[in-house]
Amino acid sequence: MNKTLAIVFSDEKAAYEGVRALLALDGEGSIEVNALAVIKKNADGTVSTQRVDEKFPAWTLGGTALGSLIGILGGPVGVAVGMSAGALAGLIGDLHSSEVDEYFLSDVSAALIPGKFAVLAEVDEEWVTPVDVRMEALGGVVFRKLKSVAEDERRAREVAARRAEIDQLKAEFAKERGDRKAKLQARIDQLRGRMEKSLEQMRARSKQAEEQMQAKVQALQKKADQEQGDAKAAIEARISRLRADYQSRQHA
Repeated sequence: MNKTLAIVFSDEKAAYEGVRALLALDGEGSIEVNALAVIKKNADGTVSTQRVDEKFPAWTLGGTALGSLIGILGGPVGVAVGMSAGALAGLIGDLHSSEVDEYFLSDVSAALIPGKFAVLAEVDEEWVTPVDVRMEALGGVVFRKLKSVAEDERRAREVAARRAEIDQLKAEFAKERGDRKAKLQARIDQLRGRMEKSLEQMRARSKQAEEQMQAKVQALQKKADQEQGDAKAAIEARISRLRADYQSRQHA
C-alpha cells in the first residue's frame, strides 16, 4: 500500500538515525521508500528542509506531494493546532496536492513543535510493525496516511454533475424567450466556467502524478544500475509495480 509517513523526532541526530533505519528496511525488503525528506520546525513556525543524501536531494521535492506537505506544515496549519478539523481544512487551499487529509496534518502539527525534526517519506508498506518497532526504538512518533485518489474521484463526479445540469439548462433554453433565455444562458456560462476549472485542476493533478512517477522511476533505475543479480531484479520489479500502480490509478 502506498502511504505517506511523518515520523517526529526530538532532535536532528535521532531523525537521521530514522532515515538510516528506513533505508535499511528498504534494503531488507520490508518496505519500499520512494521519496524521503527531513524537516525541522523553526521557532517562527516555518520549516527548513534538510538534505538527506544524493538519492533523495531536497531540490527534487518541488511540485511533489511531499513538497506540498512541507509547504503546508510550514504555513497556516503550523499555527492552527487546537482548531477543529473543519476549520483547519479551510486554511489549506492546496490540501489535495499533499495527498493527505486535515486529520493527519493536525496530528503531525501537534507533535512537530518548534525545535523538533520530522522524517517525511512516501513508502509502499504492507505491514506497520517493522517501521513502528524501529522508529519507537529511536524515540520517533509515527503518523501515516494511506494515499488515495478520492479527490480525483470527487472532481470527476462534480464534472459529470455539471455536464448533466448544463444539458438540462440547454433543453430549457431552447423553449424560452426574452429575459428568461438570457438568464439561462448566463447560468450555463457560469457552470461551463466552473466545469472547466475542475477539468483544469484534474489535468494539473494528472500531470503532477506522472512527473512524480517518472522521478521515482529514474531514482530507482539509478539504484538498479548499481546493483546486480537478485538485488537488481528486485528493484526492477519495484519499478514495474510503480508503473502498474500509476496506470491503475489513472484508470480508476
